[in-house]
Formats: sequence, structure tokens, C-alpha cells
Amino acid sequence: MMGVVTYRQQLRELAEENFGYVTTRDAADLGVPAVELRKLAARGALQHVRRGVYRFTDARRTHRDAYAEAVVRTGEEAYLMGEAVLGLLGLAMVEPRRITVATPRRTRVKDPGFVDVVRRDLPAELITTYEGIRATTVGQAILDSRGTVLTERLLDALTEARRAGLIDPKEAVRVRRRLTAVHGDRPGSSRRSSPTSAGA
Repeated sequence: MMGVVTYRQQLRELAEENFGYVTTRDAADLGVPAVELRKLAARGALQHVRRGVYRFTDARRTHRDAYAEAVVRTGEEAYLMGEAVLGLLGLAMVEPRRITVATPRRTRVKDPGFVDVVRRDLPAELITTYEGIRATTVGQAILDSRGTVLTERLLDALTEARRAGLIDPKEAVRVRRRLTAVHGDRPGSSRRSSPTSAGA
């Protein structure tokens, strides 16, 4: 039977790819009993973040940690949207004080003090992964930021994203047209909820 040290090594290897986070589902996929996560937490090796989610206490810290935590706290189907995506990618000179996370399902989230949750169901093609974190595509994020970020900055962000290969030429043209249009609809309606509950 595997010992605790081996379990810890397995979990750490996986966590290193996910900003130090590991879930009970991850553990199950590795054949590690959920009780081992609780043991590691009791010994101070893991921090209990929310139900079924833990983080290695000595995980390397990066400027992206808050974005990763916001998504992990909200749930498996959660993703960054709007200014949060731009902040993650260093676009439009935005540094949101609160990180907006969307989820298609009703969920209750304990607000760590910097997360806003909205209930939103976008088509799969508008959701991707940046830096290992689920998020809307940069094009969608730019469109979602209309009204809160100056259009000039959004246009600059679009140019930077194009140069960095974060958006293809055709999509960039479409987004630019919508940014410069007087009117335009945003695909996927969103409804902001309280920090502790996504949904009505």
C-alpha cells in the first residue's frame, strides 16, 4: 500500500501545474484517498480553501495567484470574465480590485474579499484557458469591458493581443468593429449576484 509521502509527492506534482491547488477529484483520479488530503491539511502541508479544494502552503507565489484562487473557489465550470481577463494578461492597464468570475450554475461561494460572481452561460467557443486559468477569450473580455474601460485602452489592448497571438486576425477585426460602433450587443447575458451567491 502506498505511504503518505508518496501520496504527497503525487499531489504536489499535480499541484505544481495548478498554482499549488489540488482537489479531491484530482486525488481520486490519482488513486489517492480523500482522507489523505485532510491528513496533509492537519499537518500544515495543505491549506483548506473550500469544500474539496486545497492548496499547498509552500506553493510558489505569483502575480496570478488571486485569479487562480477566484476561479478555483467558484467551481469547476467557473471562468474569468471582463477586466479580470485583461488584468491576468496585462492588457488595457487594468488592475481590478475585485475579480469577476462567471459560472453557468447556481453556486454559493464564500467571498475571500476580492471576488464577484455572476451567473452566465457562454458558448464553449468563447471560453478558453490562459496561463492555466479558465477565462473567456480575450476578444470577449474586451467586449465585456465596454463601459468600464476607456474605448481607447480597449483598442490598444486589442492591438497588443493581436501582436501576442492571443486573438486571430478575423476575430480582431470583428471586435474592433464592435468597439467602434455606437451600438452593439454582448453575447451571453450576465446577471451579477452577491459575492456569496451566484444566481438569483
